[in-house]
Amino acid sequence: MTAGRAARLARRGTVVMAIVLMALLAFGTTTQPWLTVSLPQDAVQTPDLSVAGSDAATPVTAFALVSLAGALAVSIAGRIARWVVAALLLVAGAGITYMSLRVTGDPTAAAAPSIGEAIGISGGAGATVTATAMPWVAAAAGLFLAAAAIWLIIAGRSWGRSRRYEKNPQVGSPAQGTAHAGEIDSWDRLTHGEDPTR
Repeated sequence: MTAGRAARLARRGTVVMAIVLMALLAFGTTTQPWLTVSLPQDAVQTPDLSVAGSDAATPVTAFALVSLAGALAVSIAGRIARWVVAALLLVAGAGITYMSLRVTGDPTAAAAPSIGEAIGISGGAGATVTATAMPWVAAAAGLFLAAAAIWLIIAGRSWGRSRRYEKNPQVGSPAQGTAHAGEIDSWDRLTHGEDPTR
């Protein structure tokens, strides 16, 4: 990897954008069907049921939102705050991956609440549940978020302290103070009906 490319990857904006994209990807999957359920035809009129990620794995939505907030915090965070945000991102990424893989490992258990609402019987007996690709996509996004937490720590070491809120050394200089005082005097003279140009 060239030095120029490494420098671009270490930029604050690049890291923040990567975290935002992964958080949005994880959140976006929760709006899509994670599970397809075939219910017994004698139990309901509509035998097919789709379970969204927000229902199959509710914590994934929360973890994704935490990651998105963390990305916004990184854009203004100092050195200590970056460590805190990195820890949150690591936990959120691991949580997204764990909950997503849990759904793929036991899709029937994940779909049980939705099946219970559909047929009025808990447990999902007689139903066939299949996971879609979305839980795997969310799991991958979680892994990338966890990796981004480590990336944040490494790249953050090269970030200088933001000077956005530092005092401008030019403000308050004698020349500016004199000019400002002159403007005030001109307004005072206008207020009293005098011509300041004389």
